[in-house]
Amino acid sequence: MAQVLLVEDDDTLRETLSYLLRREGHEVRAVADGVSALEEFETRQPEVILLDLMLPGVDGTEIARRVRLVSEVPIIMLTAKNSEGDIVLGLELGADDYVTKPFSTPELLARVRSVVRRGRARQGTTPEEIDDSYALKASGIEMYVERHRVTVDGVEIKLPLREFELLEMLLRNAGRVLTRGQLVDRLWGTNYVGDTKTLDVHVRRLRAKIEHDPARPERLLTVRGLGYQLAEM
Repeated sequence: MAQVLLVEDDDTLRETLSYLLRREGHEVRAVADGVSALEEFETRQPEVILLDLMLPGVDGTEIARRVRLVSEVPIIMLTAKNSEGDIVLGLELGADDYVTKPFSTPELLARVRSVVRRGRARQGTTPEEIDDSYALKASGIEMYVERHRVTVDGVEIKLPLREFELLEMLLRNAGRVLTRGQLVDRLWGTNYVGDTKTLDVHVRRLRAKIEHDPARPERLLTVRGLGYQLAEM
């Protein structure tokens, strides 16, 4: 199904994940250190990277930084670090998803399928198939889904996959309150059992990109006790 680069220094976990990914039909290149990971990335250009943060030699944060300089390949970080600061760091480095250990393997496999499917959909759309006249619009934001393009007040902004999907869901439901559960189910699947702090981080990062003053939100509103709402204005 997809070419996966798995970077994990725990031998047992690396072998287990390799087996499960191959059983799903993926082609897996599994390595245990950062130097080997960079060599594999440069040689084979995988469709998705599963990346442990704590690695011997070159650590996962440096690998993510170097990959993002040259590629938009989806990166799913695997780590035992689950503080909000760690999640923020991972996302700021360009990760598309952040999975904390221990994790559910069905959940992880579902996330791999999700990022591969979305990435292929973007790459497989030809110019003739794209309708540039159609955009999701609300609150001064325009999104051209097939081009993965977003403008705010006419200025283009760049969004990684999860923030793009979050904004797409909010735009399609502008004016409606979406609960945290609805957002988590849409972005990570109904079987997601991870830490919901990841959603909070994505919301804050998205808000910082679409608000004039993120401390006084005018577009992406928090509805206390319920969830989030994109204003229709």
